[in-house]
Amino acid sequence: MKVLLLYPLFPESFWSFDKALELIDRKASLPPLGMITVAAILPQTWEFRLIDRNVRSQTEADWAWAELVILSGMIVQKPDLLHLIQEAKQRGKLVAVGGPYVTSVPDAAHKAGADFLVLDEGEITLPMLVDALNRGERSGILRAPEGEKPDVSGTPVPRFDLLDLDAYIEMSVQFSRGCPFQCEFCDIIVLYGRKPRTKTPTQLLAELQALYDLGWRRAVFMVDDNFIGNKRNVKLLLRELVPWMAAHNYPFRLSTEASVDLAQDEELLELMVRANFTSVFLGIETPDTESLAMTQKFQNTRNSLVESVQTINRMGLSVMAGFILGFDGEKPGAGDRIIEFVEATAIPKAMFGMLHALPNTALWHRLEKEGRLLESSQDLSGQQMGLMNFIPTRPIEALAREYVSCFWELYEPSRYLARVYRHFMNMEPAPHKRPFQMLEWVELRAVLTICWRQGIKRPTRKQFWQQLFSILRRNPEVFVPYMSNCGLLEHFLHYRQLVRSQVEAQLADSLAHEIAHQQAEAENVVSAIAR
Repeated sequence: MKVLLLYPLFPESFWSFDKALELIDRKASLPPLGMITVAAILPQTWEFRLIDRNVRSQTEADWAWAELVILSGMIVQKPDLLHLIQEAKQRGKLVAVGGPYVTSVPDAAHKAGADFLVLDEGEITLPMLVDALNRGERSGILRAPEGEKPDVSGTPVPRFDLLDLDAYIEMSVQFSRGCPFQCEFCDIIVLYGRKPRTKTPTQLLAELQALYDLGWRRAVFMVDDNFIGNKRNVKLLLRELVPWMAAHNYPFRLSTEASVDLAQDEELLELMVRANFTSVFLGIETPDTESLAMTQKFQNTRNSLVESVQTINRMGLSVMAGFILGFDGEKPGAGDRIIEFVEATAIPKAMFGMLHALPNTALWHRLEKEGRLLESSQDLSGQQMGLMNFIPTRPIEALAREYVSCFWELYEPSRYLARVYRHFMNMEPAPHKRPFQMLEWVELRAVLTICWRQGIKRPTRKQFWQQLFSILRRNPEVFVPYMSNCGLLEHFLHYRQLVRSQVEAQLADSLAHEIAHQQAEAENVVSAIAR
């Protein structure tokens, strides 16, 4: 069987880092880990060809070669995913589609022409696809038995060999699935459950060894939605990962996502730093305790969020964080309070968006019961810049303008560079870190470009050089991540313009629609009176 694995396009977003990618001649931030895992689970007697459309487009030769087309994607990839299904069917190809978006909302892919919907987790449903094909079946909906989750300790090493390694900033691996918490807006617990399931340390080390053997020597992202969901097993992994990294001369800079209670486990923090973890993404969401309680994110209410972030940063991990505007009962000025929090903690990369209700989450069901979901909520795009898909408790116009203002202020150049500086000056570098460790020529060229743009062309020139010389003098071990974060300013300057223009355009459309609706109602009233 000749299998064409197609991964759809991502729209421009906070995380796409388009302008920063240009600095180092990369095409995408992360590879499609799910697709190369699919290739590893399917029979290895089959032939595979992977096309990540964020790297290159498929050709007619690729279409002609394929006997089976497999697609997967997230909500934000929906437009291109549906387009690719239609393209494949126009060429008479057998099409199987899976992944988180289709698992949550299968109807659109089915209507677009997908033959097989391979839902839930692939360790269970991909063998069902193989069996169906062997029986000569040409269509079907394949789902795991209700409540059944796979034991990921049997998941094979992903087919990293199918990737164009030079196209990416980072590689990705996964240690666990699921999260023990119950945040109302989160679909992870819907898709993967609240009992985190982990691979064995031997498995994860085998995946890192595979990357090492392929010559990879750059960053690796642990894509777990909560890396520390099962702290016992994570510590078992880290105790084996620390010596492995030392024996291989620390070939990878590691990063991941975790819940903020990481700050309360000093042993775990120390192990992560010793294993060469350099950054972690935290879902802060909001500094407003009432909103956190409303959305059932109780884990963020038990300790000071400011002190937690500072502890994690001080131990040697750079902190990225996510924030959300628009929780029920939220008081005006939430955006300003987020800015105050970000400045107090000096978080450089603060991802900020308006709340959206995702399918089948507790939030979705509650809003549906309350009659607050908008008709457009069924046509999900997952766009970070999209207006809310439900009726909020605050006026949508006020929320949208607060969002734009907040994002604009957070990424004002001098303000952003000042946060980057404070953040990395606060970090205690690990003993094995070296100032210019693993810098390639393309990265050196990017450093020169950053120095030219931020240190000569722009009004930030004085601030840029003062901060850079201070970093080199007082904390040189953090030079590489410090300059990487300075480079991200190129993306954020572009993206904040995009946020403002798109949100204002959506507000104008929404206002025009509301006026037209009111006019129509008024005309109906006049017509009724006339009769």
